[in-house]
Amino acid sequence: MANLLGKLENKTAHLGVLGLGYVGLPLAVSYAKAGFKVTGFDLDLEKVAAIERGESYIIDVPSEDLRETGASGNFRATANMQELRNVDTVNICVPTPLGKTRDPDISYIQAAVESIAAAMHPGMLIILESTTYPGTTEEVILPRLQETGLAVGEDFFLAFSPERVDPGNPVYKTTNIPKVVGGVTPACTEAAVALYENIMERVVPVSTVRVAETVKLLENTFRSVNIGLVNEIALMCNAMDIDVWEVIEGAATKPFGFMPFYPGPGLGGHCIPIDPFYLSWKAKQSGSEARFIDLAGQVNGFMPKHVVNLLVRGLNDRSRSVKGSKVLVAGVAYKAGIDDIRESPALDILEIVGEMGGKVSWYDPFVREIPEPIPGDRLREWSPAAIAGFDAVLVITPHPGVDHSILVGAAPLVLDTRNALKGRRADNIIRL
Repeated sequence: MANLLGKLENKTAHLGVLGLGYVGLPLAVSYAKAGFKVTGFDLDLEKVAAIERGESYIIDVPSEDLRETGASGNFRATANMQELRNVDTVNICVPTPLGKTRDPDISYIQAAVESIAAAMHPGMLIILESTTYPGTTEEVILPRLQETGLAVGEDFFLAFSPERVDPGNPVYKTTNIPKVVGGVTPACTEAAVALYENIMERVVPVSTVRVAETVKLLENTFRSVNIGLVNEIALMCNAMDIDVWEVIEGAATKPFGFMPFYPGPGLGGHCIPIDPFYLSWKAKQSGSEARFIDLAGQVNGFMPKHVVNLLVRGLNDRSRSVKGSKVLVAGVAYKAGIDDIRESPALDILEIVGEMGGKVSWYDPFVREIPEPIPGDRLREWSPAAIAGFDAVLVITPHPGVDHSILVGAAPLVLDTRNALKGRRADNIIRL
């Protein structure tokens, strides 16, 4: 323990980050910029090659940072998991998707742990950052690492620290977001805190690993449930011909007891659509019910269909059907200002409209391609002339720098799901 703490204090520790995506790459670069020697591990050879070239594929990591940390020798990437033998610490930052039945898929975590177990040595610190259900660290990771014959809290140290990443956020980055940490033993917590204190402005230790695991799930469940509530209010307001955006604006004037959330075409991203179901799944395993979580999931999951229903109604009012109509989806990233399309409701909407016979296209200045077999041709130009060729435009993700006001005069029908036109009234505008 003393040896590891000494290495962390004088920055002679060799740090490893396993998984170089939206969480892992910014973390690895932050370590390297702080003066540590860092090796990033990823099986995606394209990512490894891009890092070697100094070309960033993550919006929050400038390519210049990759070139500087690479030139200094502080950061390199590899797909060779055997090099885990050379590191003193490992942050696990791999995906944790849901299966088709909304059961947790921890296969990426298990594969990462197998690689680490094969490279285990005394004094090693392992921290899981991937979001998962409470108990994963102690029930899945710990037993496998103990099979090496090393004792937790003495020979090696194991902790959980939930990732808190908001891609594209200009204010909150890896280093200034408070870092919650929970270790399997007090010594594990101490070691993890000592690591993070080198780059984080604030580290918050909690009493157990399970507390740390549940912190992340509460954060995103809070958002999912409140978004589900306001989406349900939006459905009600639509049925009663009430402007939900004006309702929220009015309620937000209350200086206490209210926090504004906003409706939308559905949930997207790597956390909010997925993480609450980890908690719901674990609750059911423990004999409890997560009614709010499940209900919010149903409401939020219905929103892409609601958007399509509004499209059907809008086209019908203009004596057109979806079949054969040219429909443009504006913005396919899950939120504004980024290129991340994970779980984006825009993809569901493209798929549904395509299945109904609509001729779908999409426009997004941040996104180059969408995964097959989701239908849709990419529109490369955002102009009145290009938009005039469509029967309807659905504003799903209003990116900064995109002039949405041109839709008022250019498109026969505009469905504004994000209040991008800020309450503008026109005969061709429908709002969520």
